Amino acid sequence: MAIERFATEGLPARQRLRYWNDLVDRVFGGTHVKAEEGSFDGSMLAWRVGKLAMLRPSASRSMIGRRRTLRDEEHIILHLVSRGRGRQIQGVREIDLEPGDFTLCAVEHDYQLEFQPHELSIVEFPKAPLLERLPGLEDSLCCKIAGSTPTGRIFQDFVLSLWRNGERSMPEPGWQEDVERVFYDLLAMAVRHRDGGSFGERHGRLSERIKAFIESRLADPDLRTQAIAAEFGLSERAIQQIFAKAGITPSAFILERRLRRAADELRVLPNASITRVAFESGFSDSAYFSRCFRERFGASPRAWRSGRSATG
Repeated sequence: MAIERFATEGLPARQRLRYWNDLVDRVFGGTHVKAEEGSFDGSMLAWRVGKLAMLRPSASRSMIGRRRTLRDEEHIILHLVSRGRGRQIQGVREIDLEPGDFTLCAVEHDYQLEFQPHELSIVEFPKAPLLERLPGLEDSLCCKIAGSTPTGRIFQDFVLSLWRNGERSMPEPGWQEDVERVFYDLLAMAVRHRDGGSFGERHGRLSERIKAFIESRLADPDLRTQAIAAEFGLSERAIQQIFAKAGITPSAFILERRLRRAADELRVLPNASITRVAFESGFSDSAYFSRCFRERFGASPRAWRSGRSATG
């Protein structure tokens, strides 16, 4: 199944929220969105890989609710935060979510999400295969799995790689079943090791929080070392020292993440203008973006989009 694309762009402002609600209810029955009338904006990719129903929505500030959905086969829904901060509520459990974090919910119960401007990866899937790998799955429902753990990052990279490669043909028979199997294996691993023991040191946790903050602010052209220091109540020198331990400067890290995001978007959104991709990735100068992109990937943004690149 090819990736489907939807967007409110081009619609009159007062029609956008109604269009979006009709869309999300059709894709995931029982879903509704509340936002300020006239100011809502959103875009979404939809794709199905075997029994994995996948969405990649990006939207302005909104509250998303879903009523319980009863099926012949129990399902789980996963919300992975790529950009923005928010909160998930299911029953008496409330979870604050930051970039990289993800949660699992049973669709047989109501739940609610409250988000600032955001981008998510959402996957709904049958519960049974994950339960086989995680007999204690119920204890992990509506709990935060931190994307800063090693296993959490591996799973997150896998999900995002599916979107990056979604436009490419995969003619080999059985590839969807293979993707499903890897999805369940990596998700189970991430849930089992969600405390991330090797990243338990205070410095390590701070470093991951800073990187998550950067990810959430990549589109802001004013994101610099000074803004990071102000956010965490540290000196600019302290921020520089944290990155120095990894052999990189804050500015170089921000540039790398912006270029990587732009590279992903160029492949996933082939109809978006290159200038728009550059601006939404935090570049205020399209010529500078193109020069940096060519230096990093060995190809122009246009050539990269068409698959002609010298490096990854």
